[in-house]
Amino acid sequence: MLEVRQVSKSYSTPRGPLQILSDVSLSLSRGDAVAIMGPSGTGKSTLLYILGALEPPTSGAVTLDGRNPFELPERALAAFRNKQIGFVFQDHCLLPQCSVLENVLIPTLVAESKNGAESRARQLLEQVGLKQRIDHLPGELSGGEQQRVAIARALIREPLLLLCDEPTGNLDHQSAETVASMLLELHRSQQTILVVVTHNPELASKFPLRLALVDRHLNKV
Repeated sequence: MLEVRQVSKSYSTPRGPLQILSDVSLSLSRGDAVAIMGPSGTGKSTLLYILGALEPPTSGAVTLDGRNPFELPERALAAFRNKQIGFVFQDHCLLPQCSVLENVLIPTLVAESKNGAESRARQLLEQVGLKQRIDHLPGELSGGEQQRVAIARALIREPLLLLCDEPTGNLDHQSAETVASMLLELHRSQQTILVVVTHNPELASKFPLRLALVDRHLNKV
């Protein structure tokens, strides 16, 4: 379960604190999927980074599977994030010199056990329709195909939480539809907790739960 309790976030500026989030609360269980909407600059990505244990809140608490990652020492936090959380960003962030298969396997390089990793990577790539592109470099793929590789990479360690920041933002309409459908299909089959932030109402409409960040608060749509 993902529990977010009264999370606030502010940054220090020469003119005083800049408040980004105020008293945000959210509770999601395995199998839940939510789209968080709002225009650019409303704090969607900041919230996502807090959920992903990339940035601590100013106040409040986040727990995933009963653990508060921000209470862990640095190395344990990195290991927790690598195992429990998968990330998909607007820019696919693939390594251009590595093959599709190698890119998917990157999160497993620091894992204590790599048993079955390549087999799972191949299975995921088949599920996203890239079985025949497994040895290609990212530059030989379309934007939609690159994002599908990023989704497979995010799922390689079977994370509990899958976080996506504008995953279709750089794609044409047809590619965006394909990526969105595959993302939701994989989420359902693997029963992750899926959180997507987007300003695209068409993408958000595919989710059973839709929330919006308005005036630093999270509200139901």
